[in-house]
Amino acid sequence: MSQPDDQDPLLYERDGDVAILSFNIPKRLNPLTVPLQEALRQRLAQLREEGEVRAVVLTGVGKSFCVGADLGSMDASAPGSLGQRTADAMEAMSNRLIEDLRSMPFPVVSAINGPAAGAGVGVALAADVVLVARSAYFYLPFMPRLGIVPDLGTTWFLERLVGRARAVGMSLLGERLSGEQAAQWGLVWACVDDAELRAQAVAVAQRLARLPAHAAHEIRAVYESAASQSLVGQMRHEAERQRELIDRPDFAEGVRAFMEKREPVFRRP
Repeated sequence: MSQPDDQDPLLYERDGDVAILSFNIPKRLNPLTVPLQEALRQRLAQLREEGEVRAVVLTGVGKSFCVGADLGSMDASAPGSLGQRTADAMEAMSNRLIEDLRSMPFPVVSAINGPAAGAGVGVALAADVVLVARSAYFYLPFMPRLGIVPDLGTTWFLERLVGRARAVGMSLLGERLSGEQAAQWGLVWACVDDAELRAQAVAVAQRLARLPAHAAHEIRAVYESAASQSLVGQMRHEAERQRELIDRPDFAEGVRAFMEKREPVFRRP
């Protein structure tokens, strides 16, 4: 495994086909600073272009996953409206970051090692599989503490994952949602012991890395379609995807592996 540079806002490690990206501003509980967002977007673009990894793990250094916006850097005295400048920055950088995560050609795993708060919740839930440490929690201070709405896709993810009643309750009440409760609600894949989080996240990522190269794209797309389709329309959509996917080499390898009672070995892109 490669060794990270602990001076960077984002640490990068490799474990075989898995890239591990760690938010590295632990003294401030990993806020989404501009340098961190820039570093993460650049690294994701590099991984996408190089095509050497087949899964990514996102996590945080220290006691926090990500506490969201870097409120300390907001300068209300700068020219122009703070709201306008914030919205512009979201459109130019933060929202693009979520789009990057949701469009990566391989699966993304979030390993929530500590608080995921504010916009950090959107970053966490943008992953395909989310594991949370038992001591970690999700927290939405937007409306009860700041009078604003959740952002970076948080409202989109929450309604789809836990339903409107729980999403609205979390947003209005601002109560912490523990890792165990998040797992019970279906917000995350699993809640694990703190000491096991990293190892289990990497193990999950390694399993995902062995999937067909198109797995993440196809699964994201088919469930996003399901969210807006009727049953009949979705079944039609599924049939159209099978029309193409069954004629690919990955399906043939899967059938051979089943007949030979072995694990399939899917080709790299």
